[in-house]
Amino acid sequence: MSAASLAAVRGMNDVLPADIGAWQHLERVSAALFAAYGYEELRVPVVEQTGLFKRAIGEFTDIVEKEMFTFSEADGESLTLRPEATAGVARAAITNGLLRGARLKLWTCGPMFRHERPQAGRYRQFHQFSVEALGFAGPDIDIELIAMSARLWKQLGLTGITLKLNSLGTPESRRAYREQLVGYFTQHAALLDADSQRRLHGNPLRILDSKNPAMQAVVAGAPLLPEFLDAESREHFAAVCATLTAMQIPHVVDPRLVRGLDYYSRTVFEWVGDALGSQNAVCSGGRYDGLIAQLGGPATPAIGFAMGVERVVMLLQQAGSVPASAGADVYVITGGERATRAGLALVERLRDALPGLRFEMNQGGGNFKAQFRRADRSGARLALILGDEEMERGAAALKPLRQELAQAETPLAELPARIPALLDTLQDRGG
Repeated sequence: MSAASLAAVRGMNDVLPADIGAWQHLERVSAALFAAYGYEELRVPVVEQTGLFKRAIGEFTDIVEKEMFTFSEADGESLTLRPEATAGVARAAITNGLLRGARLKLWTCGPMFRHERPQAGRYRQFHQFSVEALGFAGPDIDIELIAMSARLWKQLGLTGITLKLNSLGTPESRRAYREQLVGYFTQHAALLDADSQRRLHGNPLRILDSKNPAMQAVVAGAPLLPEFLDAESREHFAAVCATLTAMQIPHVVDPRLVRGLDYYSRTVFEWVGDALGSQNAVCSGGRYDGLIAQLGGPATPAIGFAMGVERVVMLLQQAGSVPASAGADVYVITGGERATRAGLALVERLRDALPGLRFEMNQGGGNFKAQFRRADRSGARLALILGDEEMERGAAALKPLRQELAQAETPLAELPARIPALLDTLQDRGG
């Protein structure tokens, strides 16, 4: 089989060691922040019944109509690789009996799958953090989720990310708006592209999301959703906006922000990055108060957001906000067969005695010159050198690698005390 035939599937990418540091940094910071706000991790399957996504996301959405990876089992059951996580989290809460009077704060992370045209920031296998709060009806939880995401950008050192907000109101107010929208776009049907004409009677709100330049004039003239909001939704949204202003969290109210999934209601929001080109949404979410009941569970107010890992990683790399990967503290160099065998056992004892330090053992032989080159590439600050003659004396040599300091011999029994002391000295000297 040729190398070309072993290429990764289109739109499904490898994450190489050179890039993994940014991913791990984002995962560490996010998990710690979510825990600090009282959110617990939940893990849900990558594969769910196809019907779950049709019922949750909406049959007339692009995701269900064109983008899902769906296959059939031998018994005819239709299964789908998850295109998003909220439906799976809602299903898990229902089927595991987590909603009996409970209020839940949950997060999950993992791969999602959509059959889209691959481009920068958009892949067929992509990764998301999904954060969900179930059982909270008031605007305070909307505000907390938005404030938590704003704090995440701050902790990651990211700027140039703008918050957009809108309210979709209740299903009743959306139905009234939908009728007006269908009437308006029907009058301008000749100006609609094929996708918009297909959506006209199934999901007309999605026409507002059209990126077709030829459609922008007709979209700009469409009725605005806020004009049809019910009084309770207006009050809810006003409380969200006023509190964000008081908290000094800048935001822009965008009356054409509708989100692409049918389950959203009331508050919807989107964080967009100005350095990502056309695929600029970094984090998107909103309320989905009717979803759990729609799936057969008890009536449960809910809100959540999804954050695209690949897009945030791109921002971290562009901003130079990824901490340098931690290399070894000590690189172990050996000379001679006996020293190599003894060195393996010695390093394991040192790892037991000094669990906070990172030891890298030279592997694959090589003369001292080659091993010192490897030690330098490892990033280690200190070399531990074991030769047959030193082993005869029950000693090893310690050599700083980042400073012009002399090599010093140390009895093996004193290494657990000597190594951290020397590393602290090197740190104080800036090495």
